[in-house]
Formats: sequence, structure tokens, C-alpha cells
Amino acid sequence: MEISQNFRESIIQYGIRVAIGLVILLVGLAVIKVLIGMLEKFLQASRLNESLHGFIKSLTSFGLNIILIITVLGLLGIPMATFVAILGAAGLAIGFALRDSLGNIAGGIIILSSRPFNVGDFISAQGEMGTVKEILILHTRLVTPDNKKVVIPNGPLANGNITNFSAEELRRVDLTYGVGYEDDIMQVKGILTELIENHELTLKEPEAMVRVIEYGDSSVNFTVRVWCKKEDYWSIYYDLQEAVKMRFDEENINIPYPQMDLHVNQLSR
Repeated sequence: MEISQNFRESIIQYGIRVAIGLVILLVGLAVIKVLIGMLEKFLQASRLNESLHGFIKSLTSFGLNIILIITVLGLLGIPMATFVAILGAAGLAIGFALRDSLGNIAGGIIILSSRPFNVGDFISAQGEMGTVKEILILHTRLVTPDNKKVVIPNGPLANGNITNFSAEELRRVDLTYGVGYEDDIMQVKGILTELIENHELTLKEPEAMVRVIEYGDSSVNFTVRVWCKKEDYWSIYYDLQEAVKMRFDEENINIPYPQMDLHVNQLSR
């Protein structure tokens, strides 16, 4: 009877511990959520680079959750020495299982320290192109021009090739136009130069270039290279494409295109 009484008391005491632990866990999660919200407001008000915001929030949230778990386990009476020993014994297996995640964390640290791009930059990496929205502990989030969200692990991202289209203030628009061999190349050059100079978004310095680049199979090809501010790149690209076609049509300048001649021989019987 005494053993049963002691057993019941132990169960009751442990049940109380579990209940308290559950309450602390729920309250702790709520407090962590509030703290992360406060941290986010602080980061937005600070002068810290926006690229670091997501990483700091993720790292802080991870650390606070670990502290909360250790606190709850301690309340349940699990000795920390035993807990640490278990973690140490399982460390190799956990490390092997999480090797990709650890590599992504290291990649995130490399990205934030070397800063090949920042939040808001338009980049091309790992076969994807888009605007950087967040740099987190494990991955970086992009939004493509057609508004798709792309998630790229930081490990491959940090170790691969990255093209940052927003890194420099100026960009060069490269275009190629082909005209017929019978057309006056000086007239063509004058038209292209005029269209460039009359566009309000093109820059005078560095100077634009309009030159014959090659003699193709059916056309004389001109290369056009014009400089602009990075945010004006696509406006100039599309504007010139339209303006050149319209002006060539007005001036009766031929734009060659592939043609196929089909000859049918009718055999007499």
C-alpha cells in the first residue's frame, strides 16, 4: 500500500511538472513571438543593412527556442549532464544528417559577410533570376519578374556563380540590327545614332557606340551599345526595338529574314 501511495504521489508530482512545463512552453513560444516582433521593429528603425534583418531574426529565434527547450527539459527533471551526453553521442549522426543544413548556414554567413548582393538587388544564380526579398539562415528568397517565389539554399548559392544586375549604377544596353546589303550603311548608322540621342533616358557619357559588327549570310549587322541608369535598362531596350523597326519602315530600309525557295520540277511522263 505504501509503495502504491508513493507511486501515485510520484505520478501526480510528475504530472504537475509536465503541466507546468507545457504552460511554460506555450507561454515561452508566445513571448518569443513578441520578442521577434520587437526585434523586427528595432531592425527596421536601425541603420543596419536590410540584408541582415532576416538572418538576425532567424538566428535569434533559433537561439531562444533552444533556451526554452532546455528550460522545459530541466523543469521535467531531466539532468542537463545526461541531456548533453545524449546530444554528444548523437552529434555525429545529427551532423551527418544535417550536413546540408550546416553547409547552408555557413553559406548564409559567407553571403552576409562578403555581400555579393543585398535585399532588393536583381540577381541571376543557380539557374534562376529575380529580386532578392530575404536572406535567411538556410536559404535566400527571390521573386521572379513574373512574380514567382524562388527559394535557393545558401550553401550552393554562396559557392556558385552570381550575377548581380543591380551592383553598379550604370548598365549598357546591347542590341544588334541587320540590314540588307543594298542599303546605305551610313544612312543606317545615322538613323540609329539619332534614335539613341533623342531618347531622354540614354546617357551622353559614357558615349554610345553604333558600328558595323559583321557581314552575315544575308545582312550587314550593326551593334548598338548605349549606357543608361540601371533602372532604365528595360525601358530603353523595348523603346529602341520599336523605334528602330518603325523608322526603318519609314526609310524603306530592308530588314532581312530567313527565306526558303521551293522549286517543284514536274516530270513529264
